Amino acid sequence: MKILVLNCGSSSVKYKLINLDGNKQNIMAEGGVEKVGLPDSFLKFKFNGEKVVINTSMPNHNVAIRIILDTLTSEKFGCIKEFDEIDAVGHRVVHGGEKFSESVLITDEVINKVKECYDLAPLHNPVNIAGIEAISDILPDVPQVGVFDTAFHQTMPDYAYMYALPYETYEKYGVRRYGFHGTSHRYVSRRACDFLGLEYEKQRIITCHIGNGGSITAIKDGKSVDTSMGLTPVEGLMMGTRCGDVDPAALLYIQQKENLDNEGMQALINKRSGVAGVSGVSSDMRDIENAIKEGNKRAILALRMYEYRITKYIGAYMAALGGANIIVFTGGVGENQVSTRKNICEQLSFLGIKIDDEKNQTRGEEIEISTPDSSVRVVVIPTDEEYMIACDTAAIINNMK
Repeated sequence: MKILVLNCGSSSVKYKLINLDGNKQNIMAEGGVEKVGLPDSFLKFKFNGEKVVINTSMPNHNVAIRIILDTLTSEKFGCIKEFDEIDAVGHRVVHGGEKFSESVLITDEVINKVKECYDLAPLHNPVNIAGIEAISDILPDVPQVGVFDTAFHQTMPDYAYMYALPYETYEKYGVRRYGFHGTSHRYVSRRACDFLGLEYEKQRIITCHIGNGGSITAIKDGKSVDTSMGLTPVEGLMMGTRCGDVDPAALLYIQQKENLDNEGMQALINKRSGVAGVSGVSSDMRDIENAIKEGNKRAILALRMYEYRITKYIGAYMAALGGANIIVFTGGVGENQVSTRKNICEQLSFLGIKIDDEKNQTRGEEIEISTPDSSVRVVVIPTDEEYMIACDTAAIINNMK
């Protein structure tokens, strides 16, 4: 089954065409459009091992997706001859609120429910719908599936997802913790158990999706019971440009002192904070590591804060789960930053966690980095959200037959 996976951002579209045969995937094409709606928009992808960049006007997501499809079927760069070869399209949808606890076939009713969540994800859900509507326009007979970032976390108990705010704010506006990166946490937790030969539904797992964005999830018997992100993706860990946990009164204080409006505050907590805001260097950990080598004190502070918060959340989720069998590292930093994994695990050594320094040197590959006598098995599992979206899409389409 050939499945096109789309991930629409505010000014971007990432895509992957996957030929799925059971649990085996053949990636036929992948790439992305950037700067949608800007004069210098472009499509980039790899073809025969070489990077290709096509600069062309893409005023909206409909045009961008049409150009992606035209490229997939082009004589020069194509991997399919006709649009009809695409059996289904799977979409990443950021926020499903309490309306969706699993992936669903896209219908008019589903679209309307996703639109009802616009207030919860004003930067993401509208463009996710733009991608769905573009496919409906270009490929009207191709079934589409929505896979929600929030769905996996709908198993959290109320005492974990509720805020200590007036209950009316939940009843009126749905203010609660929803969590994100659910597709990634679901994939790596299950894959870790397959990799280790353990039964998924009988494990206590802590998954650390850490990178420019980051979240940690506590999983018990295959279900998410707590996660670090909240109503929005700002809560929780310190991230590349997001502040993570902060005293809300501090934000009100800054807003008053800096005379910021809501848009200014959104920029402060989402784009000007985190590793970039503290270090003054970059949100990219490779730049931070280089700055640390040069003795940059703010870069040193930023990395210590970043790792400390990850360690605190792991410790908290150890308590929430009553201990853990597995810790999983994934995401750009989790998969590649050897020193961060080592520093975090050493801080947790009082729990009997031990890692093999030689195995920990591995980057971007599935590997168990804990020693045989470690109290918790620690693994690195590269995430594959597109594969998970493709699997969900295939399962739903096959159930229709």
